[in-house]
Amino acid sequence: MTRMPTEIAPMTPRVSSPAEPALYARNPTRQRYRVAPGAILTLQLGAGDQLQVIDTEGCQPAELMALDSDGNPALAALALESDPQGTFIAQQRHYPVDFPDAARLWSGSTPAGHSCSLICHQPVTVLLAAPGGKTSVHQQQRASELCVWHTPVQATNPSTRLPVPQAEVIDEFTLKPGTARAYVVKAGDYIQVVDVAGRQCSDFVAFSQQALAQGQCVELDPTVTRTLNSLAYPGPGLFSKFYDQQMQPMLEVVQDTVGRHDTFALACTARYYESQGYFGHDNCSDNISRALQPYGVAARPGWPAINFFFNTSIDAHQQLQVDEPWSRPGDYVLLRALQDLVCVSTSCPDDIDPANGWQPTDIHIRTYSAKEHFSHAMTTRITADAEPVFTRQSGFYPMLSQMTQQFTDYRGWWLPTQFNQAGRTQEYLACREKVAVMDLSALRKFEVIGPDAEALLDYCLTRDIRKLAIGQVVYSALCYPHGGMLDDGTLLRLGQDNFRWIGGEDYAGIWLREQAERLGMKVWIKSASDQIHNLAVQGPLSRELLKQLIWTPANQPGLESLGWFRFTQGRLDDYNGCPLMVSRTGYTGELGYEIWCHPDDAAQLWQRLWELGEPMGLTPLGLDALDTLRIEAGLIFAGYEFCDQTDPYTAGIGFCVPLKSKQGDFIGREALLERRDHPQHKLVGLLLQGNEPAHHGDPVYQGRAQVGVITSATHSPLLGRCIALCRVDVRYAIPGLSLEIGKLDGQQKRILADVCAPIFYDPEKTRVRA
Repeated sequence: MTRMPTEIAPMTPRVSSPAEPALYARNPTRQRYRVAPGAILTLQLGAGDQLQVIDTEGCQPAELMALDSDGNPALAALALESDPQGTFIAQQRHYPVDFPDAARLWSGSTPAGHSCSLICHQPVTVLLAAPGGKTSVHQQQRASELCVWHTPVQATNPSTRLPVPQAEVIDEFTLKPGTARAYVVKAGDYIQVVDVAGRQCSDFVAFSQQALAQGQCVELDPTVTRTLNSLAYPGPGLFSKFYDQQMQPMLEVVQDTVGRHDTFALACTARYYESQGYFGHDNCSDNISRALQPYGVAARPGWPAINFFFNTSIDAHQQLQVDEPWSRPGDYVLLRALQDLVCVSTSCPDDIDPANGWQPTDIHIRTYSAKEHFSHAMTTRITADAEPVFTRQSGFYPMLSQMTQQFTDYRGWWLPTQFNQAGRTQEYLACREKVAVMDLSALRKFEVIGPDAEALLDYCLTRDIRKLAIGQVVYSALCYPHGGMLDDGTLLRLGQDNFRWIGGEDYAGIWLREQAERLGMKVWIKSASDQIHNLAVQGPLSRELLKQLIWTPANQPGLESLGWFRFTQGRLDDYNGCPLMVSRTGYTGELGYEIWCHPDDAAQLWQRLWELGEPMGLTPLGLDALDTLRIEAGLIFAGYEFCDQTDPYTAGIGFCVPLKSKQGDFIGREALLERRDHPQHKLVGLLLQGNEPAHHGDPVYQGRAQVGVITSATHSPLLGRCIALCRVDVRYAIPGLSLEIGKLDGQQKRILADVCAPIFYDPEKTRVRA
């Protein structure tokens, strides 16, 4: 019998449709705005425009004032009426007393995500506010942000929607794809390169104007820049300059909202397009040559350039990879000229690969005067579609910046790495032998309040929160359903239904809010990071120092009697001092405390602390010394000992998952049961032979097989040798076993190391419990 061939139905062609939340701003019909806590947003609305106001975190009032073209009240245009309680805008704008009240869009305890939609019936100017002010460190009802969506009747083309200038503009122009332009800037002036629609590259070259006038060509050199900065691309901060061939600084990076650029590849060339079969294609190198002709600069077939917004990477096989840029609509780089320059900027015409997101668009250039002042900053986003937030300065930054210029952007905050008069080793020794102080304001703080607060936290954290007493602190992990860690941190119980979560991850607030909504719980999660800043005071003399400046009322524990992982509320010096909270916690393995205050009180606290602490040898502590301290103490760090693929057992904090004693269910419980019973890896310590250090990411071998990876490493002044934390296959987590750390390609060079416990200093924690 002959089998007939089966008829195959034609397949539906597959379509590329990735989720791209970062490009929401390309939507021509909707525009999003953020109203910061205690701030006011001004918008122009036309007839028929729609406005949606969203209470992002809940429990946040919203006020709106509308004015017509003559400055008269126009709330009726939005079908609103004034509310006598709506006085925040008038008070902030210092309007006359008889100015009409604003409208309150809602009242009461609104849930997270609560919204109000309005339609405008005539052109008006709208002032929208998120009322709020300073909240004391021991209070929890804090002002939070509002999200605003504006849907205009007449949509604007996002490719022409420019961000508002940051200051008075000297000059500005738009570059269409496949064009370039030369322009002159004076020393001290600023250059802003704006990606108008997002995912568009712009090549940049610069020349010394003085050298060109003398017939010489001194230009920006990417290779010199990488070498002197020891970075692939300089960002705002200490390592922020672009250099010429003579190693002289030409420009400084002041602000960068993207953080992903290229300094390795040439600007695109005719030869590149020809190699792909596109002859006569526009290219940036030829465009740069033409733009430089009036300045007597000889043409080149390929220009070394700073390729702003260009997303390149080098893979494990040393191949240069190209993908779509990270830049979003309106993203920019702000530079400051350090000498008189002739610059050229392009809008790249590359439409044959992902370099410009397959659709080349405009680049816009603005220049500003040297008289302007811009803070150095990167931007961070909690989620891909979130509004960018510039690098922030804590309330202690003005004092710290007088002691060091070495700051790094740590998760969106400027924190010092080390100090001028001490340095890593002296800072470390001060903490181990005397007392040291460190700014830890970059920690994220979330208020969790409401009748279901305990139930939510017990379900989301690994610890048994129902056993947590008022005034107590507990260390816990926050896990995803598969058992991987979202974050670790400490939880403070301020009252029966009042908690404060302190961790390192901004997204933790969104995660907790999502779980509360899914479960239908009556609980609010309010961000408090901007209104609570904190110092860590650590070392054997920390108690002796703090007892001189912390006053506590009779109903709160005194500083001297404060137990480990407990906190107290008090004031600076006496009953009339600024309010403070003090917790007996730390990240150094020493006796230590953390002091929590409002940023407005930071200068007063800092000054008093130094008045009393300097005679005792008080020393400022930077991130570099802290890293040595926490590795010696076996304390884990996000991105090193754990990530969302690492469970608490593998990260070395299995003690915070009480699967036997915690009866209630919690997120990740089933996955953690399986991971506990069938472990694959374990965190161990390594004592290295010799004086050569290991580094994060180094492979660890037995023989030819890799069996682990270094998560953190340092030289221990205490032990006088190099040590490391290592995530290793459980079969090799045997104390005393000899392993080898691979260098070079892992095979050509090995550092011998012996497995030990992952706590090198005070494993019984007698110091912190003292």
